[in-house]
Amino acid sequence: MDTAEVILSVLVVVIIIVSLLSNVLVLICFLYNPEIRKQVPGLFNLNLTFCNLLLTVSNMPLTLVGLVSKTQPGGDGFCQIMGFLETFLSTNSMLSMAALSIDRWIAVVFPLRYHSKMRHKDAALVLGYTWVHSMSFSTVATCLSWVGYHRLYASCTLSNPRASSRTPFVIFTVFFHSFSFLLSFIVLCVTYLKVLKVARFHCKRIDVITMQTLVLLVDIHPSVRQRCLEEQKRRRQRATKKISTFIGTFMICFAPYVITRIVELFPAVPINPHWGIVSKCLAYSKAACDPFVYSLLRHQYRKTCTDIINRLLKRSSLNASGRGHENQVNSIATAE
Repeated sequence: MDTAEVILSVLVVVIIIVSLLSNVLVLICFLYNPEIRKQVPGLFNLNLTFCNLLLTVSNMPLTLVGLVSKTQPGGDGFCQIMGFLETFLSTNSMLSMAALSIDRWIAVVFPLRYHSKMRHKDAALVLGYTWVHSMSFSTVATCLSWVGYHRLYASCTLSNPRASSRTPFVIFTVFFHSFSFLLSFIVLCVTYLKVLKVARFHCKRIDVITMQTLVLLVDIHPSVRQRCLEEQKRRRQRATKKISTFIGTFMICFAPYVITRIVELFPAVPINPHWGIVSKCLAYSKAACDPFVYSLLRHQYRKTCTDIINRLLKRSSLNASGRGHENQVNSIATAE
């Protein structure tokens, strides 16, 4: 292994560890907090976490094995199963992010009708569509033997070793990425930009009220006035940062891999093998980013994590004090 391959191997290990720990933590918060379970976005987050966890424990280690050994991990049948799983999980996770953006759009643009438009029943129907959509592309690729070990990505993924079926495979690949990556990206952009428009409108209304109040309060201290103006600026930037994070992480993580898969369809264009692994690592890194982007940085999840830690520490301190009291009683009994 050369230096680049060692670095990439370490990167895959880091992604696996971070993704595993963060997604397990999201799952623990979901199971611990009944308020999170009652909310409709919790179902979308649960589905996204499920896809990320399964991808972390199944496909990422195989990529690491393929990168280190430079050979196909397991037999052809096993690699086809893993390729089916990778195609299904990656598509399902993209569509789950699109579903989350639609949920936020309804909540912000139609706040009074949100609970009637987005119920648990409606969320289950949306998730059912994501599963059917993902399963259909994965099944077609597997039945046509278009999944297997791909040396460029050191992974069991979409691959076509037969030159005779190149044209159908090219058509399928373009359709697959159009109805997974591109469709999700368009939904993210349309919904979140509408959310940003509404958020800016409300911020502008709040700014007008704040400025009118500051004009009326002529005796207000300059430091208080300055803090109000700074809060206005932070309020305007907060929504932009959140939406930029949602769309930006999606593009940064998935776009290089998807573009590489499209460019790969043209045999005349050479692709550096190290770049193939890098683009795959970027796609995998989305599983490590999602828990922070959609869950763990939110106040409700942070509070749940704090409650869990406090409960564990309290239980540990109670156990320690109980053992200390028991040892003290035993020592007194021995002295007597």
